[in-house]
Amino acid sequence: MCAALALLLAPVLCAPWLARAANLPDLLGLHSARQIWLGACAACHGANGEGTPTYVAGFQQPDSFPQFNQCDQSADEYTRDYTEIIRDGGPARGFSQIMPAFGSVLTSAQINGLVALIRSFCTDHDTSWPPGELNPPRALITDKAFPENEWILTTDINAQRGRPAGIANEIESENTVGSTNEVDLSMPVDWVAQPGGGLYGGIGDVTTGFSHVFYQHLGNDLPLYGNTGSILALQGQVTWATGNAARRLGTGETQLGAYAMYDVILPHQLFLQLQPGGELPLHTYNLPRSVFLNTAFGGTFYQAPRYEGMGFGRQWSPMVEVTANRNLAPGAVTDWDVMPEFQVSLNRRQNIRADLGYLIPVNDTADRPRQVWFYIEWDWGDGGLFEGW
Repeated sequence: MCAALALLLAPVLCAPWLARAANLPDLLGLHSARQIWLGACAACHGANGEGTPTYVAGFQQPDSFPQFNQCDQSADEYTRDYTEIIRDGGPARGFSQIMPAFGSVLTSAQINGLVALIRSFCTDHDTSWPPGELNPPRALITDKAFPENEWILTTDINAQRGRPAGIANEIESENTVGSTNEVDLSMPVDWVAQPGGGLYGGIGDVTTGFSHVFYQHLGNDLPLYGNTGSILALQGQVTWATGNAARRLGTGETQLGAYAMYDVILPHQLFLQLQPGGELPLHTYNLPRSVFLNTAFGGTFYQAPRYEGMGFGRQWSPMVEVTANRNLAPGAVTDWDVMPEFQVSLNRRQNIRADLGYLIPVNDTADRPRQVWFYIEWDWGDGGLFEGW
């Protein structure tokens, strides 16, 4: 009953003239997604998702009000998020209560049709925008290919008794450029045990990077199993010798790095991420060349499953990472690590997430202690830090 009333009120709020033309019986008799959109959505969102001007809508639109025809605002969203907002209303995902719930008056097929229509409003055919379904959860070490706008604070702490204390922090900013590019800046802020005792803190070697998506493919949605697909990106980076090497805050050498990121979206909300790469010091006085392979495998599930086998509540993503690092020097060995971890969304909008893991060295454990890792991730492209709770 409430959702039906909301369906009646949405046109009234946006345009009284539309309310006279589109009443509830008329809307219930509509069949195509385009008809439903024009009858119940266009008064606020515009005929083609461009948004109705404030003087026409009759209310001040919130900052989070979307323009679906703008690819940078719509292409990277998940289909499931659009589905929930149409079904349960804006507050279900931490957005404005102006967006009513339609779950009681529209069938699941009609809602799916509306989501597909919204997807079609992004008409920038000159570039290729990766869809949100190719964006797996972020692991603690393994980078992913999907370009995003976000800030991440990562911390790792030496957690093994009898080993030197140490706390490493990294503040990373990721910013999209166009549809398939990303510019990164990461700054380590570490506390390192000194040979004479005590901890010394400061900024380490700052890294700048640029990545580009070279391949993406989203397969058909499999009933009850979800989407499948893959995405590939390459990144080049420079790690600048900005730290104090004498205090063990940095290497004392500028390094060049390059790596690939290949993510595979599997059925049942599973995913696999691969990141092979290498680092090349500009001089080899202190550092050897090195190669690495980071991998992550996991899955995602949601609380409160109640809609065709898929829930829309808090998102949980348990995963495990396996990493290998090898210096290209005579007699060097490959260092292997394993890290079980899980990521969880913290707010209703799900643009603020946390991840907690425990790094376990598999070999060469004399110089490599076990560590506790965690991060806070803020996807600022989906809203402010204090929004959507």
